Amino acid sequence: VQLQASGGGSVQAGGSLRLACSASGIAFDDYAFGWFRQASGKEREAIFATSERAGLTYVAQSVKGRFTVSKNAAKDTVFLQLNSLKPDDSAVYYCAAEEWYRVVITSAFVRARDFGSWGQGTQVTVSS
Repeated sequence: VQLQASGGGSVQAGGSLRLACSASGIAFDDYAFGWFRQASGKEREAIFATSERAGLTYVAQSVKGRFTVSKNAAKDTVFLQLNSLKPDDSAVYYCAAEEWYRVVITSAFVRARDFGSWGQGTQVTVSS
C-alpha cells in the first residue's frame, strides 16, 4: 500500500486549501481512510475518518463545518477540503488507510493505531 499526500501550502486566515491522498496497491472501496494532523510540539490529532463499507464517519469538533472529505474512486484519491482556515490549523497533515474491518470509527473517536498505512505528510501553514 502506498499513499501520496499533496496539496499543502501557505495561506492567510480565512483561506482554503484542498489536500489530496492518492492510494495505490489497494482495493480502494474496501479501505477506511483517515486524516490526521500534528502541529509542532503537539500530539497527533485525528480530524476525519470514513469507512464507506462500514457506513461510519468521524469528524473532529475542531474542524466540523469547515473541513469536508470527498473521494474520487476512479482515481483512487481521497480529498480533504479545508475552508475558513485558522492559524491553529497549521500543522503537518497526514492521510492514512487500512482495511475497513480493522478500523474502529465512531462519532466520538478514531484511533490512529488502527491505520497501518500512512502518507508522508503535507505542511499546511495559516498566517493571521
